Amino acid sequence: MKRVRCPKCDHYITFDETQYEDGQSLVFECEMCHKQFGIRIGKSKLQATRKEEVLDEQEHSDAYGSIVVVENVFHFKQVLPLKMGDNVIGRYVKGSKISTPIETVDPSIDTTHCIINVKRNKQGKLIYTLRDAPSNTGTFYMNEILKDNDRIRLEDGAIVTIGATTMILRAASDNTDK
Repeated sequence: MKRVRCPKCDHYITFDETQYEDGQSLVFECEMCHKQFGIRIGKSKLQATRKEEVLDEQEHSDAYGSIVVVENVFHFKQVLPLKMGDNVIGRYVKGSKISTPIETVDPSIDTTHCIINVKRNKQGKLIYTLRDAPSNTGTFYMNEILKDNDRIRLEDGAIVTIGATTMILRAASDNTDK
């Protein structure tokens, strides 16, 4: 199954791409705003810059781990790789400078909502630390709101909630060989 986003209202339309051939043009009408728009089936030239629609958590665990954004009414599941240092997490807005954007229409997520810092301790083990950016609606760790000065150590499987969105930390599989 593939999904396309309405260019007017950002509503997603899902369809079965296996029913069509490469190069075939399709026309959709958005059920929310009734805008009509067309697409062409086939490999996108921008595919390298887009996230795949179905993501494998293991594939994106990378060397430093990842966060899994759980699907809800505002967005589909996303797996976002983490990097060393500060990973600034927030709502994707064109032109924003955040390093880990979530593609969502959730209005309760700030464009700079929280930060997960990834670093190594003296033994070479990866350490994940969560803090609020600060945000307008707060950052929750295991259903407890973080205060402005809180720094929370995260372990694999930790649940973080920002706005109406839940994320799960997937730590790197082998923390000591990098």
